[in-house]
Amino acid sequence: MPDVLFPLDSSKKFEDQEKIGHNRWHPEIPPVATVKPGDEFRVDCREWFDGAIVNDDSAEDILNAPLLTVHKLSGPFRIEGAKPGDLLIVDILDVGPIPQEKGPLAGQGWGYTGIFAKKNGGGFLTDQFPDAYKAIWDFSGQTATSRHVPEVSFTGLIHPGLMGTAPSAELLAKWNAREGKLIATDPGRVPPLALPPEPQFAVLGALPESEFDRVAGEAARTAPPRENGGNQDIKNLSKGTRIFYPVFVDGANLSMGDLHFSQGDGEITFCGAIEMGGFMDVRVDVIKGGMETYGVSENAIFMPGNVEPNYSEWIAFSGTSVTLDGEQRYLDSHLSYQRACLHAIDYLTKFGYAPEQAYLLLGSAPIEGRLSGVVDIPNSCSTVYLPTAIFDFDVRPSASGPHQIDPGMGAPRAVAS
Repeated sequence: MPDVLFPLDSSKKFEDQEKIGHNRWHPEIPPVATVKPGDEFRVDCREWFDGAIVNDDSAEDILNAPLLTVHKLSGPFRIEGAKPGDLLIVDILDVGPIPQEKGPLAGQGWGYTGIFAKKNGGGFLTDQFPDAYKAIWDFSGQTATSRHVPEVSFTGLIHPGLMGTAPSAELLAKWNAREGKLIATDPGRVPPLALPPEPQFAVLGALPESEFDRVAGEAARTAPPRENGGNQDIKNLSKGTRIFYPVFVDGANLSMGDLHFSQGDGEITFCGAIEMGGFMDVRVDVIKGGMETYGVSENAIFMPGNVEPNYSEWIAFSGTSVTLDGEQRYLDSHLSYQRACLHAIDYLTKFGYAPEQAYLLLGSAPIEGRLSGVVDIPNSCSTVYLPTAIFDFDVRPSASGPHQIDPGMGAPRAVAS
């Protein structure tokens, strides 16, 4: 096993650990360790809410989830010799739940998926699902099952939802300026258009106390993907993946976290993956001057791993860029994917699932989302592919009609006031 450079004790909160990570992006957050190109090392990762979401049959914790506290990231790790303009190579050698532990933390044999209330984060279909819901998933090897979404089981494609390098001061200022302009177009929107720097509940590693207030007031929230990678939520960043990150500061300052046991394309419920804590084994290297050599100036590129679940039969649903009210939109692929997902949800309700159970399933199971047509004006066409083998019954249309499941207790709900 590689050396553990960022250990986490499951009995302690994230901020009480031997080494403290961070939950904001800023170039001045001190590295927790320095590694050399070619080094392999293990990183423990805490679930993004640090234990605020519990294994029970209530969704009150999702309703009141402390969004100002996320994401709890492990790092940063300084890579010796890395300079701005280089490309940082990160190989994911292994990734999994918290090893050999059962207990109250997500990752200790279980994880969760949440539909966030519209007033507290929202989600892809927040207008149709404004309240909070939760599903708990139990792990058996690589298989996930849930008492809240019955008669399904699937193989998890385990991956980090969030990994990236530190921004430079100039890049951070660019993020804050452009996202601030967006917020200003509709500052009262619920959910908000973007998240400004928020000093409250900022965790900034071993930053000196004398610098804390200034840095906390500048540091960017970790919610979106950006030029440094960040919260991309790409389910295919699994074991065996090689990622090439742009380097913006000396040492690159690599951080990671937000592990998922499984996720559908889009993580459509916002907390749409199966969230968990766990570990990552990584190897790092550097391509000197790689950003200019390969034209990588504002994006990460990656080679996905080769451990995907082996599903060979799918049922797919299409959607076009027409609103539920019948308004035509021009090549709106976001809308067409929403409509495809809603069509899949409507279909699954014919088998006895509640709409929120179907929505939770689409966020957590290894569905595939595709932009199937983006040129045929005025309608874009998006599709969502659902593997048929994850169901304990035949989910295909047939002359005998849909099988009726026992929905069980259903997904816990907490009504937003």
